[in-house]
Amino acid sequence: MLKKRKKDSFNPVREEREFEQKLIDLRRVTRIVAGGKRLRFRATVVIGDKKGQIGFGVDKGIDVSEAIMKATRQAKKNIIRVPLKKETIPWQVRAKYKACEVLIKPASVGHGLVAGGVIRVAMQLAGVNNVTAKILGAKNKINNIKATFKALEQLI
Repeated sequence: MLKKRKKDSFNPVREEREFEQKLIDLRRVTRIVAGGKRLRFRATVVIGDKKGQIGFGVDKGIDVSEAIMKATRQAKKNIIRVPLKKETIPWQVRAKYKACEVLIKPASVGHGLVAGGVIRVAMQLAGVNNVTAKILGAKNKINNIKATFKALEQLI
């Protein structure tokens, strides 16, 4: 005769995460060693609470889930605060990191988020709903997110 399990014995309660996360880049990277190639994965993750806090992390792992987990942990260490003024940024900023340059301009209420690539993801997770942004120069995702964070740090 089969026993019925108690309902309380397995209670999967999902805990509320304080940050939303988005994976913006996932790559297979290799290292050449004496025995051949060692395969790893590199993940780039952006986290934010949509209330002005945002962070990003880049890390590698043996499998995809480990790389994402390590990048998320790294992102939590690199959190910055973005000052919001009527769902936009206070003034125009421009920053350059290596060959990547970004331009972020404030916009009036109702304008929307006019941005592309990783800047759009970063602004959404920061809670900036009205902004115009442009990627100038190279299109490298990691360097563009670093340039975006450099620009946002100018607002502090």
